Amino acid sequence: MVLEEITDENWRDVADVAPADDRRRFVAALGARYPLLSQRGGLWNSLGVQAGDEVVGHVMWAYDDEDGTHWIGGMIVNAEEQGRGVGRAAVRALLRRLAALRDCREVRLSYHPDNAPAALYKSLGFEPTGDFEDEEVVVALSATTA
Repeated sequence: MVLEEITDENWRDVADVAPADDRRRFVAALGARYPLLSQRGGLWNSLGVQAGDEVVGHVMWAYDDEDGTHWIGGMIVNAEEQGRGVGRAAVRALLRRLAALRDCREVRLSYHPDNAPAALYKSLGFEPTGDFEDEEVVVALSATTA
């Protein structure tokens, strides 16, 4: 499992990533929107999740200079890859990447409380902060734990 920058060669594959139908309500938008947010929004950084020669997912991250935290934003795993450890491997790879940044002290993310697969984050050590982002639970992990 490798996280790759989005390039002229792989952007179409990243944009085509689509979750299983039962998970779509937890994803803010399908694959194409997240890379566009990164390209045009000026905040998010997109990475393709690659297994072998194939793009199997997408994850994005950002730095919040107001509180000094790094955030994992939307993550999408192709429907046929869900339940195979791709999401876990992608989050672990991103946590290693973020923890290696000199200014990384804490990594946060948010998820909808009804999103059962989000139990992945608890299993990786993320703890609730008590905050909510819209209707989503905010969880955090110390960069030293990551």
